[in-house]
Amino acid sequence: MKHLDNSLPLLCVVGPTASGKSARAVELAKELDGEVVSVDSRQVYRMLDIGTEKTSKEEMDGIPHHLIDILDPRDTYNAADFVRDATRLISEIEERGKRPILAGGTHFYFEAFIYGLPETAPPDPAARLMLEALPTEELVARLQQSDPRHAQRIDLQNRRRLIRALEIVAEHGHVPERSTETPLRTVEWVVINPERDVLRERIVQRLESAFARGLVEEVRRVRDYVGDVRLNELGLEYRVIGEFLRGEREEDTLLPTLSTKLWHYARHQKAWLRKLSATA
Repeated sequence: MKHLDNSLPLLCVVGPTASGKSARAVELAKELDGEVVSVDSRQVYRMLDIGTEKTSKEEMDGIPHHLIDILDPRDTYNAADFVRDATRLISEIEERGKRPILAGGTHFYFEAFIYGLPETAPPDPAARLMLEALPTEELVARLQQSDPRHAQRIDLQNRRRLIRALEIVAEHGHVPERSTETPLRTVEWVVINPERDVLRERIVQRLESAFARGLVEEVRRVRDYVGDVRLNELGLEYRVIGEFLRGEREEDTLLPTLSTKLWHYARHQKAWLRKLSATA
């Protein structure tokens, strides 16, 4: 059996939301006889298709994709799980003589895999219950006050990550840095980073398409299955549309609210890419 030379750099396709990462990963896989490992904290879940812009079978175009649709949405998945799974998959792909290509928008997963997991803290069930009862705005304010550096690095709309960060802050006083500044493996970054105006328009177009394809109904089905608490942990689209389904906002606010929030998230991703470019 042909084995790939694992001294080759690991290809990592990164970019903000709506930038075209998935399509570029498929192109590279065709050019290099590769397989794609998804680096997306939400596409691991079944049922979350339209809201996560999950790569469809047609878009995969025959290229094997991994870490998509592997879990029930009631389950949880974290960076340690990703590092474990990606390590195994990359080894298996290389043993088949194929080129592994990592692609996705969960930058913390990239960092955890390439630089190692930072020191964490054991979960505190009592503290977690207290934090889960707080509104997102209060969680953000607490993290910005206690660890402003980490507050600039994570998705401040992701309640699960906010709560976990505050648990670690309670244990260590701050969220520790990654374990090393030296990559554990040589990486070749493939950066997809459209201009601001282009990206903002793509975000609106993607949302309009998602609503036309049944995004609200998808969120309704997911909500019925997992409940409101878990729904709020599954990302912006599910949380905002969940507010509409509970009668907390009007339907005509969905598109402008989500386009604004996703643009803010894309700006956060762009900042990470600028930092990446400065250190690459």
